[in-house]
Amino acid sequence: MRDAYHEELDSIGDGLVEMARLVGSAIGRATTAILDSDLKLAESIIEADKKVDDLQHDLEARAIALLARQQPVATDLRIVVTSLRMSADLERSGDLAQHVAKLARLRFPERAVPHDLHSTVLEMGQLAQRLMAKAAEVIITKDVDLALQLEQDDDEMDLLHRTLFQHLLDDKWKHGIETAVDVTLLGRYYERFADHAVSVAKRVVFLVTGEHADDFTPEIQPVTGVEGA
Repeated sequence: MRDAYHEELDSIGDGLVEMARLVGSAIGRATTAILDSDLKLAESIIEADKKVDDLQHDLEARAIALLARQQPVATDLRIVVTSLRMSADLERSGDLAQHVAKLARLRFPERAVPHDLHSTVLEMGQLAQRLMAKAAEVIITKDVDLALQLEQDDDEMDLLHRTLFQHLLDDKWKHGIETAVDVTLLGRYYERFADHAVSVAKRVVFLVTGEHADDFTPEIQPVTGVEGA
């Protein structure tokens, strides 16, 4: 019975990893769709989001059943409750990738992103995908140090987000109000996607340590073998 119980806990973790990988792929593909005005690709991303939703619903049902049957305590309880919260972060990330694809579909056959912003948006999409890949790795490895790094990595996304706004506020902006709104929304989608990846990593810190990431202070190892010490 205990083996089956722990297998069920492990399967919940596997479901989270699959969700993270799916939404990471989705944001990368959505970036291609928005930059290339690829309607077919955009449609496939919009349709594929249903799989992420189904995974979340399945994971949620299994977690609730586990709570009811096993009444876990201590670390096991943290695993179940934290997994529910992570699944919500990941489901929302999938929605944000879908929003990018829907914007590509809305503007087809035109391009939603002006040529002079292509490199910035491409960089935001690639960074979002890397952050989610790292979040998936954190779920697998339970590496607290790697989890804490994600918040620092997210600073790069914030910088790219500000770069978009600098273009929008520039007197030389010549792409009109509609495009300005599209770019504003797009920047927000990527920024929020990155925030959810960071949130997943922070929840792993809580799962492992029992402390919230913002309050957690890594142990400082003593320096040994220093000359003159």
